[in-house]
Amino acid sequence: MTTAVLITGASSGIGRATAERLARRENLTVYATARRPAALAELAAQGIRTLALDVTDEESMAAAVRTVEERHGSVGALVNNAGYGQYGTIEETALDAVRRQFETNVFGLARLTQLVLPGMRTAGHGRIVNIGSMGGRIVFPVGGYYHASKYAVEALSDALRFEAAPFGVKVSLIEPGLIRTGFEETASGTLAESEPDGGAYAALNRAADRQMAQSYRSRVLTAGPEAVAAAVERAVTAKRPRTRYLVTPAAVALVHTRRLFGARAFDAYLRLQFSA
Repeated sequence: MTTAVLITGASSGIGRATAERLARRENLTVYATARRPAALAELAAQGIRTLALDVTDEESMAAAVRTVEERHGSVGALVNNAGYGQYGTIEETALDAVRRQFETNVFGLARLTQLVLPGMRTAGHGRIVNIGSMGGRIVFPVGGYYHASKYAVEALSDALRFEAAPFGVKVSLIEPGLIRTGFEETASGTLAESEPDGGAYAALNRAADRQMAQSYRSRVLTAGPEAVAAAVERAVTAKRPRTRYLVTPAAVALVHTRRLFGARAFDAYLRLQFSA
């Protein structure tokens, strides 16, 4: 397979950890991307190739893919990592904010996938690794729109895995649990922005903010971004990559508990966790 790996959202967190881990493999050429190339300076200093890529901008995405294909023939592996959490209740969150999140988390991922697939099909091989979330399989209050974006990534990945298989393209989905990357700060910030003063859901929003902060402080419930990078490495390099990689023991426990005990029991658990 061609050695070029294109990673979105690589300026920090999971994307950065993935770029650094894959760059240690001598047989891979890593292209770390972000909206602002200056944010990739430390990766460039390590010898990792960097490109500007904004997953909400068509010309930016096409230019990055074209650069990699001109140098390597095709993109060998695409790691769709760019994304963020828009938090707030279904009623109170502005739909413009929801649309921005879907542009990044879903439509950017889908369009970039469309751009790399023709080259992969011609080459007869390729890997597409989508960074989803355990939040694509379970839902917490005030995160409905974020979860909806990750459920969409689940569906896209499942359909694409079947469609692309005849052309030698393998698709894997990474489903991290709580990862210490600063995600919680962004989520908390969007939650504060979505909440009207004295709104009907003020108590729930406060409980959600408190629960989020407590969970991300826990070393039992969380992991560092290196845990996700290790799963991405397996998905990129394994001869027979798995369709899904759930990351963190807590994510495994929550997803399977929800599946086994059903919605009523999980709702009861949530009422305990998110009581005002």
